[in-house]
Amino acid sequence: MATTNGKSQDNKATQEEAFMEELKTFVRNRGADFLTNPNITSVGIGYKEKDGQTTGAVSIQFTVAQKASPESVREDLHNELIPEFFVIDGKQVPTDVIERSYQTAYRRVPVAVANARKQRVNPIVPGVSVSNYHGSAGTIGCIVYDQHSGAPYILSNWHVLHGPKGQIGDDVVQPGPYDDNRVEQNRVGKLVRSHLGAAGDCAVASIEGRDFQADILDLNVGIDEIGEPELGDKVIKSGRTTGVTHGMVTRVHTIARIDYGGRIGDQAIGCFEIGPDANHLPADGEVSKGGDSGSVWMFKADNGRTTRIMAGLHFAGESAGDPNERALSCYARSVFEKMEVVLSAPVVQPQTIEETLARGYETTFLSVAVPEPTLTVAGRKNAVGAATTTEVVRHTHFSVVMHAERRFAMWVAWNIDGGQMRKINRKGIPFVLDPAVDPKYQVTDKLYAGNRLDRGHLARRADLCWGSAAEAQQANHESFYFTNITPQIENFNQSSQGGIWGKLEDAIFEQVDVQNLRVSVFGGPIFHAEDRAYRGVQIPREFYKVLVYVEGTKLRARAFMLTQNLDGLEALDLEQFRVYQVTLSEVEARCEFRFPEVLKAGDGFAKHLARTPEAATLRPYLVTLDDVVW
Repeated sequence: MATTNGKSQDNKATQEEAFMEELKTFVRNRGADFLTNPNITSVGIGYKEKDGQTTGAVSIQFTVAQKASPESVREDLHNELIPEFFVIDGKQVPTDVIERSYQTAYRRVPVAVANARKQRVNPIVPGVSVSNYHGSAGTIGCIVYDQHSGAPYILSNWHVLHGPKGQIGDDVVQPGPYDDNRVEQNRVGKLVRSHLGAAGDCAVASIEGRDFQADILDLNVGIDEIGEPELGDKVIKSGRTTGVTHGMVTRVHTIARIDYGGRIGDQAIGCFEIGPDANHLPADGEVSKGGDSGSVWMFKADNGRTTRIMAGLHFAGESAGDPNERALSCYARSVFEKMEVVLSAPVVQPQTIEETLARGYETTFLSVAVPEPTLTVAGRKNAVGAATTTEVVRHTHFSVVMHAERRFAMWVAWNIDGGQMRKINRKGIPFVLDPAVDPKYQVTDKLYAGNRLDRGHLARRADLCWGSAAEAQQANHESFYFTNITPQIENFNQSSQGGIWGKLEDAIFEQVDVQNLRVSVFGGPIFHAEDRAYRGVQIPREFYKVLVYVEGTKLRARAFMLTQNLDGLEALDLEQFRVYQVTLSEVEARCEFRFPEVLKAGDGFAKHLARTPEAATLRPYLVTLDDVVW
């Protein structure tokens, strides 16, 4: 085993390491070419075998689905004969050919047996069943953290958390559907990132609504470090199906061709190979079985104890019927780099946390930049702080521009990261003055006492609760600033039509293939001179909302308007709230700002009206979300 900080001390070891680097370069550069041969299933670096026994000679080792004599190679298999040796760095390196093929340790799931690894658990722990809700059953490998936000994630395989039928944002369940098909009850988070290719078979999912522990089930150790395996290293894993099994590294720096089936087909995966540990053979001879995919291999110390150093991420075993028990594992370093994760949550210094988190609406949050709205001449005249060009107030994940006379926001802009959402309790959080805005420009609790007016969030509280724990908690509290609040009639969001208004952000993830699960939103009240005054405050009767996202490579914008009838405020005889889909230009005509041109170019509803003039003259309100033109 060579840990990430290990250094060689003698010249011989240095020369051996340099030569191993040459071999690694050879496999990296030529491995994928060898795999185009349909009979070759993998190529890597291993000790040459003779008469079924491992020798001490390092070789370029090939595994093939079927061995063939030289005479039959071109006729029967349409392949090139593997040479007896390659010249690498001036040295002859022998080849070795072994009959062996591989498949993912996921699809061959045996009959479910009730045990702790296959049941719903809280806290979740590495070593138990998990899967995409479309899938079957694999293993939680370990708990990792986003290197940027510090959000905790589950690490497992692509074919466990994503799979051929999945997509980013899918629900992930624990246990997997094969072990318990009550997927709604067993949801543990969402698929955040995934990769299938040379760097490995890997994916991470968020953790929502469950606690977690880092120690691996039955190994009773967490991971403090990642290392790079070497030939002969002893390793151990804890998988959903086989439990604790022991192994020994038999090949390193290997590229294996694995058939993932369907439209995915064959993929070349970078990995290392593990065989049984002769001193700790499993009772049934199996190092891994279906359902073990996603478990982590840990290094063992010379005394046989499990270290806290991760060797790799298990993803495949030998094919059915192959008598040579083997497993394949992705390199930990490659997986962590590809998934952008670390082993512990990044530390945010207390003195910089407010500055770091309260950065406001991000114009570059989507893959296409979306600037903030610009105020008209009238808007700049009415905006708080406009005379000093500091009208934009920035908080965690959202920004606000306030209207001085009306004392409500002219616009609020916010970002939603659907892959990092957190469920945070709102209980006990008070509505408070925004410390960044003069209190005289804010409407407080005096308006809401003793009537059916609700304090309504403009930027939804749930939309803002994402990122690291500290980030999400800060956004949760800041969402209750009065600058993000407007009066709304009690229960308007529960009325048959008004309820659509509160569901638009959620609906977009269900109706559209949103790039990276990221959405930006603009929203706020629409001010009219005739808005009714109540307790000295003119109550807005209309609101707008604009959803912005990237679909494929195209920026999309969809605008909506909610109309409230406040004539019956005191009589409590109110009409229903109605939601209309509108164009961005229609919103601008009622407001004192202008959207950036890049948004207008993505206004699909405006294009829809241009194509169908009759739709522009007859504009029914939205009855269900199916009425929306996405």
